[in-house]
Amino acid sequence: AAFLAAALALRSPAPLRFASGGRFKVALFADLHYGENAWTDWGPAQDAASDHVMATVLDADKPDFVVYLGDLVTANNVPIPNATLYWDRAISHSRRRGVPWSTVFGNHDDMPFEWPPEWFSPAGIPPVHCLSAAAMQTSGCSFRGTPRIELMKTELNRDGADGLSRSSVGPQELWPGVSNYVLQVLSHEKQQDPALLMYFLDSGGGSYPEVISSAQVRWFGNQSQSLNPDGRIPELIFWHIPSTAYVKVAPKSKTEICKPCVGSLNEEDVAPQEAEWGMMDALAKRSSVKLLMCT
Repeated sequence: AAFLAAALALRSPAPLRFASGGRFKVALFADLHYGENAWTDWGPAQDAASDHVMATVLDADKPDFVVYLGDLVTANNVPIPNATLYWDRAISHSRRRGVPWSTVFGNHDDMPFEWPPEWFSPAGIPPVHCLSAAAMQTSGCSFRGTPRIELMKTELNRDGADGLSRSSVGPQELWPGVSNYVLQVLSHEKQQDPALLMYFLDSGGGSYPEVISSAQVRWFGNQSQSLNPDGRIPELIFWHIPSTAYVKVAPKSKTEICKPCVGSLNEEDVAPQEAEWGMMDALAKRSSVKLLMCT
């Protein structure tokens, strides 16, 4: 982790900046769930559909930046430590088009492997392609999954000199949370002045409880006070798992939602974090916060 932090300090990607006319277009992809049910026909077909949708959106909208808002992979369905392959497949669409991006972890990205009950039926376990014993330093499949830090490390290592990934491991004092960082988008007219701040927070899940900790709340407070003491810069907030406050305001499942809102909003109740430790109160006190996006 210390080595990775030192390596990140040497990266100097080009600053994010508004275009002439005040445009900074952001595309957001969440809950892609690559690798889910990979031993069925349905799982790979879903991954191919995600490839098509992302390619279509990126080519049509031509965003300036992409946010991957968690659950890029379904790690609990990935029986070997190769979730990095699915992770790279998800972000590869932005990389190929030269569009910078950031990633946030969701509750499925490093979730422990869950043995499907049907694998214990007479049909047995389907063929599982494991890494070599030498590579895994053990025999057969380890079923250990891929930790958050390994996913982030692989992403940043593959980014190379282009600096397209703006993700970060975040402060070590906020671990086991990893994706805690802030990005500045500079003004077009005033070259060195930030015109937008984007905060990314790890809302947990998978390898640790689904929660934004009080330590993260303090970190956000310190960062926002340092970067935006008078609140003149608009702020956008991104994390994956909704706060408990969403349970009170979200529509209930099975209710009809007017178009253009579509999807599971019409079918599922909110699955919130396990506890609320002050993050929503901190946001409510800042009029500079213009958007909170979670899934």
